[in-house]
Amino acid sequence: MADAVANAGADAGSVADSASASRGGSAVTGHGFSLAGRVAVVTGAAGLLGRRHCAALAAAGARVVATDLDEAACAAVVREIGGRGEGGALPWAADITRPESVAALRDAVLERCGAIDVLVNNAALNEKVESPLASGEVLRFENFPLALWEDSLRVNVTGTFLCCQLLGAEMARRGAGSIVNIASTYAMVAPDQSLYRQPDGTQTFFKSAAYPTTKGAVLALTRFLAAYWGGAGVRVNALSPGGVENGQDAGFVARYAARTPLGRMADPSDYEGALVFLASDASRYMTGANLVVDGGWTAW
Repeated sequence: MADAVANAGADAGSVADSASASRGGSAVTGHGFSLAGRVAVVTGAAGLLGRRHCAALAAAGARVVATDLDEAACAAVVREIGGRGEGGALPWAADITRPESVAALRDAVLERCGAIDVLVNNAALNEKVESPLASGEVLRFENFPLALWEDSLRVNVTGTFLCCQLLGAEMARRGAGSIVNIASTYAMVAPDQSLYRQPDGTQTFFKSAAYPTTKGAVLALTRFLAAYWGGAGVRVNALSPGGVENGQDAGFVARYAARTPLGRMADPSDYEGALVFLASDASRYMTGANLVVDGGWTAW
């Protein structure tokens, strides 16, 4: 009986392998991680992670469209990644909070590149420890200005919505595409305010309510679109990174590292593989998911 079950399992595996082959073969042996011939749009391209996202996609073979508010900054990103990617990278300045600007971005990409295959919604407002806001208590919840709250909603949520709506709809029309929304560990768990407390007990920086709220909304939008566009061949997933070491004071870095099972903050390059995975056919049966890459931060 055990042999019969084992043989049945082997037969089922053979059938599954045949079915996989009929759909294009293994995502790994079939070079599923390659983005050759595909066009990838990255918002917030001039930021710390945005630049790495662009470089990773280009290295995987994609023609990258680097977009941010400043045209010169977009051009600098394109120079950094050089001629990698089929057809070369394209800089394009856009304000993702304005529908007409996002529509112009879409039209420019279609005119110059012919298609939109990948969209990485990376642009976001995120107050940081080293920012000018860290010098006072304006970020404390009781004091947080409505204007900053609305700015975060407009960029992090509305901007992601507009890019998905206008660029993602083009993917749905063509019947294929991958959208990667950059979320955060703070979309899933609350900020640990003690990280920002000095050894003497004083605290001048507080992680605001705006960032976790807006990133939580990005996760909800990701799940909505995955269900909405699944039948249209558009996959929508989220990537939730942990904190990146980038010039913070040594005390903060040590406290963050101690709070993380891997014992360190992220290097900007730590997210490159995960991004290419989500953008490419290597994750072809994955949609509506949140890929957490945080050194184990949310594991305890």
